[in-house]
This record gives sequence, C-alpha cells and structure tokens, in this order.
Amino acid sequence: MSSQTSRDSDAPDASGWSASLYNKTASFVYSAGYVAPVLKLLAAQPGERVLDVGCGSGEVTLVIDRIVRRQKGGLVVGVDHSESMIEKAKANGIKHAFIGDAQALQIPEEFQEHVGKFDAVFSNATLHWCKQNPAGVLEGVKKVLKPGGRFVAEMGGFLNCIGLRMALSEAVRSRGRDPKVHDPWYFPSVEDYTKLLVAANFEPIHISLNPRFTEIPSGLYDWMKLFARNSFLSNFNDEEADEIMKEVEEKCRIDCQDESGRWALMYARLRFSAILK
Repeated sequence: MSSQTSRDSDAPDASGWSASLYNKTASFVYSAGYVAPVLKLLAAQPGERVLDVGCGSGEVTLVIDRIVRRQKGGLVVGVDHSESMIEKAKANGIKHAFIGDAQALQIPEEFQEHVGKFDAVFSNATLHWCKQNPAGVLEGVKKVLKPGGRFVAEMGGFLNCIGLRMALSEAVRSRGRDPKVHDPWYFPSVEDYTKLLVAANFEPIHISLNPRFTEIPSGLYDWMKLFARNSFLSNFNDEEADEIMKEVEEKCRIDCQDESGRWALMYARLRFSAILK
C-alpha cells in the first residue's frame, strides 16, 4: 500500500489508528482553544529543541515549530506510535518525525546527536494511552532531556470521560470479559502522577486537574469508533463491537446528549510541567 493510499484511508494501521478518521472525528483534540493552556505552560522559545511525544498528525507540532525556528538551532522532532499519523504529520509539514513507542522510546540514528540535549519534551492527549508502562515514558523523557530540561504535558486524568468509561466497562463485563484487562486508558490523579514524577527524578513545577466540557460534534458512536473500537473493544468482532457501541450510546444519552441532539463529554485534563533534576 502506498503512503498516499494509507493517508487517505479510514482503515486503521497496525497500531489501531487512522489519521484520516482522527482528523474527521477528533479535530477538537488539537483545536486552538483546547491546546492553548498546555502550550502556554510549555512556553517554547526561539532556538529551543523540543521533542513532541505523540505528535499525531502534527497540527500542534507545527505551532511549536513556528516558534522555535525563529532562531538558528531551533528544532522540533515528532514521534508517534502510528505510521498513519507520522505519514500525515510529514504531509502537513513536519520535517522531523519518526515512529516510536513512548513507553519504550528508541531514538533513531538520525536524531542521536540531540539525545540528552532537548530543552523540552512536550505531549498532548497521548500519555493516557500509556497504561502498560507509564514509568517507562518518564525514563524515555529523561534520556532525551538535557539536565534542567522540562517535561510539559496534558493528558486524561482522574474522572476523565466519567460515565462513558463505566458504561463501556459494564458492557464488556456483561459479555464475560474483564474490563480491567480491556480498558486501554490510564487516567491518574494529581497525587498519583506527582509520585511518579518524583520517583523518576523530576521536580513538578505545576500539576493540576482541569475539568473541561468537551463537545463531540460527530456524536458519541463515532467517538467510540475512533477511540474505543480498536482499543477497549479490540477483541470483539465487528458485529459485537457495533452492538456494544450502540448499547453504550443509548445508556449515555441521558447525560451526554442535549435536547437539540448535540453530544458532549466531561473531560478531566491532567496538566503538568516538571524539571529534570
């Protein structure tokens, strides 16, 4: 399959993601209003070197890139677990990007000269997918940062998508499966993530949990098709998954759909900045 065909298809890649479907369903993730707080916390400066972990299709990466490249030496490198996302990020103008797992970060040879020299590592809407080894994320970040470098991120935190997550868990459990095994999300509290940062030799400068009313323009079913079908529901066939998503949609309708038919979820975003000691 050619890169162009891959980019234009809604079919997920080996990681379970489709950049095309992501852009159609979840462009709110990288909307200016939603990313402004974490970009302000990053406070990227001209000439800095920044690694964007979970860069997705590159829209926020480009914002950072425009800032750091105002001065010679400025560099932004994107990394994402999805081949589809990296292809789209490069098509969007990200010159430096590679496929990699944030939980076991391996830097390609072409970027080895920058290892231990990045001024900042940035991440938006990615770390809550790192349930398998959240401590491994911090080990990878430590490897690339210079001493005193900063790690700035926003992710789903405690109470994120409350109600929807419970409904998915109940649907999975009712079919004889263990929802704890299938649930792909890591939504830590401020206290829990602070402990993780400190244990990894980071000094938290700011960490907060921020409730955010989040409109879902495409509807809850399409949200689940993007964010749950190939993760939470990956071990169900298409018929079973469709049945579950319709069931969950109906259960959540009373809380998540207004009288005009518009859907929304209550997100809770864990936002932090920490310095590598």
